[in-house]
Amino acid sequence: MSHDVTVYTSNTCPYCVAAKDYLQEKGISYKEKNIQTDPSARKELISMGHMGVPVIIIDGEEIVGFDKVRMEQLLK
Repeated sequence: MSHDVTVYTSNTCPYCVAAKDYLQEKGISYKEKNIQTDPSARKELISMGHMGVPVIIIDGEEIVGFDKVRMEQLLK
């Protein structure tokens, strides 16, 4: 099953790396939006009410932080 996955990241976030590694291990493709290098991604994140990363969106469901259990639930 294909999922629509977006990961908001920054260059210095170890949890962002863990989230991306997890998705790659599972073979899940995702779109990365780096808030340090992409001002529009930063504005999007703030407009959603978030100030920190990672924020992972799977099929419209937001996950704040690297919550592996929640990611597994949404990726079934």
